[in-house]
Amino acid sequence: MADTALHPAPAPARPVRAAAGAVAVTIASVLPVFLVGGLAVQVGEDLGFSPAGLGLAVSVYFGVGALASVPSGALAERYGPALVARAAILISAGSLLAMAALARSFPVLLGLLALSGTANALGQMGSNAALARHVPPRRQGLSFGVKQAAIPVSTLLAGVAVPTVALTAGWRWAFVAAAAAALAAWAAVPVREPRPARRDAGSRASRATGALVLVGVAATLAAAAANALGTFLVDSSVDRGLAPGPAGLTLTLGSAVCVAARVGAGWLADRRSGGHVAVIAGMLVVGAGGLGLLAVAGTGPLVVGVVLGFGLGWAWPGLMNFAVVRLHPQAPAAATSITQTGVYAGGCLGPLVLGTVAAQTGYPAMWAAAATAMLLAALLMLTATRLLPR
Repeated sequence: MADTALHPAPAPARPVRAAAGAVAVTIASVLPVFLVGGLAVQVGEDLGFSPAGLGLAVSVYFGVGALASVPSGALAERYGPALVARAAILISAGSLLAMAALARSFPVLLGLLALSGTANALGQMGSNAALARHVPPRRQGLSFGVKQAAIPVSTLLAGVAVPTVALTAGWRWAFVAAAAAALAAWAAVPVREPRPARRDAGSRASRATGALVLVGVAATLAAAAANALGTFLVDSSVDRGLAPGPAGLTLTLGSAVCVAARVGAGWLADRRSGGHVAVIAGMLVVGAGGLGLLAVAGTGPLVVGVVLGFGLGWAWPGLMNFAVVRLHPQAPAAATSITQTGVYAGGCLGPLVLGTVAAQTGYPAMWAAAATAMLLAALLMLTATRLLPR
């Protein structure tokens, strides 16, 4: 008792700082893959890889993230979100610096990008645990929405790096600058936090493992379909006769809609007492309609399809994390690691499978396949609502 009085436990981080830290860590964790994508022209010319090689690199990145999610969730539960978040920042920054200094061939770049995939998993699990621990439940929906909206924002940062650094000082210096930006997120992580209570998080989360796995499988299908928007939208728009400039603007429009929709979905979630997974299912149904419209000729269907596809078909990850945390507050990182594995698996498999469909049968068939996958994901989400605890 005397020792406790002399050395009181440090107070939890303030909710606003915890939310800001989660956003900063999320951006820092995903910078490597989006920077490689944003600078693909410059890096590809130097290291000699094609767009197919870029697709392979992105798939490997998300594949490693899928494999690392569950172990990362266990680490966040055992050692706390702050330590895991710092590890994510160091791995991400170290990977970026190594790419700048050591990536002289495509295989080396591929290996370093795979290493950075572990940073993504650690950063996501650490951020989820931090929000669950420090943000009041009545504001968690908004905080998770803002955190997930940070991912599309990171693509904008990668785009800014092209004219400001890559085309002036060279792409390697852009990676150095990104490493510095990732390290800057260190200051946003709370310096001290209470040591997590020892508990068997795995056994508690396993009570609803079947339902979480089902949500994870649905997330795999939904993420695979939605990832096609960012990967193939511009090329598909050009293929249907749109000029490259307006085709690029459709992706910008979709990214902006996605950011707003993720934040809005989280804000609305705080005003409901439950039924979040069912809401996700509804979003996926409408999003599937948007993907289907992308197979229809004409500017009107394209714009509506982009708005619905990005606005509802790709706005659910934050809401999913929020729903899982609300259902498993005793082990948020362990629980979300199961469903996040599905998101990463979709990011890995989607470009490979749908890219093959587009190459063999054309983009209209690919968008139809993506819409079908998203509808199936909605059906699995509805099935999971019968298994999840209330």
